[in-house]
This record gives sequence, C-alpha cells and structure tokens, in this order.
Amino acid sequence: MKALIVGLNYAPEPSGNAPYTTKLSQGLARRGVSVKVLTGYPHYPEWKIRDGYTGLSMDENLSGVPVTRLRSSVPKRPNGLGRLLMEITFGVRTMLARWDRPDVVLVVSPALFSAAFAILRARLFRIPVGIWVQDLYSKGIEETGNARSPLASLMKRLESAILNAADGVNVIHERFREHVINDLGVPAHRVRVIRNWTHVQHHHSFDRSAARKRLGWAATDFVALHAGNMGVKQGLENVIDTARLAGHSGSDVRFVLLGNGNQRRSLESKAVGIDRLQFLEPLPDRDYSEALRSADVLLVNERPGVKEMSVPSKLTSYFVTGLPIIAATEAGSATAHELSAAGAGIRAESGSPGDLVAAIERLRKDPDSAKDFGAAGRQYSDRVLTEDVAVDSYVRWLSDLASRKRQR
Repeated sequence: MKALIVGLNYAPEPSGNAPYTTKLSQGLARRGVSVKVLTGYPHYPEWKIRDGYTGLSMDENLSGVPVTRLRSSVPKRPNGLGRLLMEITFGVRTMLARWDRPDVVLVVSPALFSAAFAILRARLFRIPVGIWVQDLYSKGIEETGNARSPLASLMKRLESAILNAADGVNVIHERFREHVINDLGVPAHRVRVIRNWTHVQHHHSFDRSAARKRLGWAATDFVALHAGNMGVKQGLENVIDTARLAGHSGSDVRFVLLGNGNQRRSLESKAVGIDRLQFLEPLPDRDYSEALRSADVLLVNERPGVKEMSVPSKLTSYFVTGLPIIAATEAGSATAHELSAAGAGIRAESGSPGDLVAAIERLRKDPDSAKDFGAAGRQYSDRVLTEDVAVDSYVRWLSDLASRKRQR
C-alpha cells in the first residue's frame, strides 16, 4: 500500500500534532507501508521558521520516511487571519506538488483549510482520502469567542463540508465522534475513533535527584509542572495567579511552565516578581522526559469555557510518568472526562486560583493518594494508549480506504 500523509506540522517540531504525525509515518513504514509525507517548514510553537530551512521546498529522509517540505507563510502573530493565510498557502502548494500516485491519502487537521485543498485534489483524481481530526475548529471558535457570532456559524458549515468530503474521518476521542456525527452531520459509519498515544520515550537510567538539581529545584520543593504550548486556550494566567496566591501563603510549591507559544512573552510579563514560578525553554526528548518525571504533580490548565474543542495531547505523556495530574478545566469537559476515565488525578475549577492551590495542597499532604493516581494513569496508558495499538488500527483503516480505489 502506498500512503501519502499531508499535514502542516512534522518533526522536528516538539509539540502539537507533529509528534503524532511523525510517529505514525514511521510506524506505518515499519509495517511495510510505502509512506510519503508532504509537510511544512518547522515553525511551531515559536511561529518562526527554524534556521537551516531555506528555499521554497526541501526533500529529506527522516528515519526511513521520505519527507517533502513546502514553504508557506508563517504569521509572526498567529491570529485567525494569519493562520488562515498560512493554511491556504500550504494547501495550494500541496495541490500542485508531486504525489506519486498513492493508493490512499491521509490529511491531518489542524490545519483544516489546507486539508480541504488536499481532499479536493484526491477527489478529482479519485484517490480515497481520510482526515485525521486532532482539534475541532468550530468548537474552538464557540468556546474561545462568541458562540452566536456569524463566524462561528460559518465555521461550523465549512468544517461540516470538509469532513463530509472525505471518504473517512478519524477522531482522537469518543466525545469528538459524537460532535462530528450529531453536530457536523458526518454519517456514523464513516467516523472512527483511534486514540493518540504517548510519543515521549522514558529511559530507565534516570537519576531523579540529579535531574531536579539540574533544573534548579530544591529537595524541599513540591513541583507542579505544566508542559506544552502556551496559547490562548491554555489560559495560563490562571497558573500565574495561583503561583502568586501560593507565594503569599509561604507555600513550598514551585510552579513550572515548560514550553513555548504565542502567549509566553505576555505570561512572563505578568509573572514578574513571583519567586515560586519558573519558565523553562522546550527541551529535547530525553530531557523533557526527565523534567516530567522529576515533578511532583503535573498540571493541565484550560481557559474557562473550553470544553469540547480539544483533548490536550500532553495527557498521553503525563499518564505514562506515573505521577498524579491536576486538571483546571470545566466540569464535563473532554479533559475532565479523560482524567476521570483514567482515574489519574483530580479536577480543579477552571479559572479559579484558589481551587487550584487547594487541589495541589491536597495532593502534597496526601502522598498515598498521589501515588495511587499516578499508578492508575500508567495502567490506563498501558491499556488504552499504546503506539502499537494505534498504528495497527491506522493500517487497518487506511487499508480499508485504499480498497475503495480498486473498487473504483
């Protein structure tokens, strides 16, 4: 089977959907699938094309997978218009690029609008095409903006049309499936759920004390760490306010924000003068793994109102650490549902520094419960969120789509 994967993000980008697209491509290749990737120039989460990536296109071979990079616009400030322009320019370039007659095409969303161009070309040339939905655009506008605005209504219609144009839709959570079927009108038989997995490799040779010392954490610190993108939907002002509140009480909790994103500079400005708060730059895989495992509790924080638009990819990496998780999120959100299903931690009220401080202190004072939460998360990861199970499921799904080419 010859498979073409089209997605704006790919390695060496460290976060977002890039690690999943990369690992899936490599996993398919190991299983005998002839894989080619069309992707953009690495720019996320810094929103700046990395040094060394020049010209209008580049060809690479990464871990046995041929990768063609197509340059698109990259906004300095990733607002709606800038992102739309980036997706459209990448989408146009994917339509004009060489595809090498694949049996099946898999497009990755985000980016939804560039996916639309790839779906259009696949339909024109009668190539079966599936779309892998990591985030829901219409829900994103509803939950971070005005749900009744004309833009929200327009986005819902556009997202519905794009997903319905594909031969198959894969989503990463059952909650997404319900929305895609009930609200976006995609027939149920065309929608599958294949869960994401942890893309972080944990090495057994790990000296926790040495890692904490290297990161500047004292033995007496109780470290609450948030890893990943620092964007609007994360609402990390809540963590800053929580750190300030904890500092006023003389708490031993050290708050750590690890990663990058379009809100980082603003967050750093708001955090001036908070001694118990630390920002860390993105780390390479092994150092990232050691930072996660050196913490005492791992944080997920979502802006108030965010419920269905995404399932934080960081959860898959959190579960496998064996550490407890606190999610500051809305009751009934997809994140809260996932945390409850795993039994891996506790929920704090979204946007409430007092509630988040109380949740952290609860786990700090009850190490037995913290240990039980961590063990449950690891067991859930081993049972539900393994890479082998996911990649094998993609082989079956893509093979099923590819068989439609022979039928046509």
